[in-house]
Amino acid sequence: MYAEMDEYEEPPYQYVPVGDMQRPPSPENALEQSMLLLADGLASGALIARYEMLYRKHPELTCDVSSEAKNVNKNRYRDISPYDTTRVILKNAASGDYINANYVNMKINGTDITNNYIATQGPLQSTSEDFWQMVLEENCNLIVMLTTIVERGRAKCHKYWPNPGECLTMENMIVNCIREETDAAESFVFRDFILTDVQNNSERQIKHMQYVAWPDHGVPDSPAQFLSFTEKVREVRKGDPSPVVVHCSAGIGRTGVLVLMETALCLIESGEPVYPLEIVKTMREQRAMMIQNASQYRFVCESVHSAYLQTIDDAQEAKLFR
Repeated sequence: MYAEMDEYEEPPYQYVPVGDMQRPPSPENALEQSMLLLADGLASGALIARYEMLYRKHPELTCDVSSEAKNVNKNRYRDISPYDTTRVILKNAASGDYINANYVNMKINGTDITNNYIATQGPLQSTSEDFWQMVLEENCNLIVMLTTIVERGRAKCHKYWPNPGECLTMENMIVNCIREETDAAESFVFRDFILTDVQNNSERQIKHMQYVAWPDHGVPDSPAQFLSFTEKVREVRKGDPSPVVVHCSAGIGRTGVLVLMETALCLIESGEPVYPLEIVKTMREQRAMMIQNASQYRFVCESVHSAYLQTIDDAQEAKLFR
C-alpha cells in the first residue's frame, strides 16, 4: 500500500487577495520595486500571511485518474495527486498510462523563454520503470533530485538508477551509469546516464543532479548553497527546450522551491519584476500544493532577495573595474 503522510488541511474558504495578485504598473525600476516589496513583506510577516491564504489545490481541478483502483498504489502518498488536466500520460508503459507527475511550464515575462518541467514524486520500486518510460517518451535530458533515499529512517525515494559501471535493464529501455561525482562539500552528486531505447537502439545521455545536503524536515541554512545548485541546473538546461524532470519525495515541496527559484533567477536576469506569490499560484494551477509549507516559502523568498542583491553587487563591481 501507499505510504502514510500527514493530512493537509484546506483553509476554510478559498481567498486570494486581488490587490496582491495583480501587478502594479511597470515603471523602469519595476524589478527594484518588486524586491523592496519582497523585503518589506519578509520583515513584516505579510508575505507569509498572504501565502497561507492561497489555495493549496485549485478548487476547480480534478485528480480523478489518480484515485482509480488500478492507480492508487502508484501514488507514494495518498493525498498528493496530479491534476487530470496537466498529468503526464504514458504512451507505451506495460502498467498503463498513469504516473504521478504533472507538466509545469513557467513563462518568463518579457522574454520568449518558457522553462518546461515535469514535477513528479520520488519513484517507488513498483513505479521506477514507469519513471524511466516517462523520461524516454518525453525526451528528457536532465533529472533533478532534491532528496536522499532515506531521511530520518523513512524511505523517501527508491534508488531507481544503477551504480557506476552497471546497467538497469527494463522492457523498453536500458540505463547505464557512466559517471558519478560528488562535489567537494558533499552537498551535490552529479551522474551521467546513457539511456538506450530498446525499440530502435537509439541512445542519449541523461544528466542527473542530486541535492543531498537539504536537511530533514527543514530548509538549507543559507541561500548560498541552494543558489549555487540552482545555477548549475540552469547551466545544464540552457538552450534545451525539453522538460526537466524535478522530484523530491512527494514532488511538491522542494520541487516547488526549485521551480520558483529558477523562474525568479530568469526574471531577475531579464530585468523583470518578481512576485513570488504569483509564481506559486501559476505552479499550483499545474500541480497541487507546490511549495509545501511556509518555511519553504520564506526560504525561497529570502533566496530570491539574496540573488537580487548579489546581482547589484556584481554590477557595481563590474563598474569599478571598467
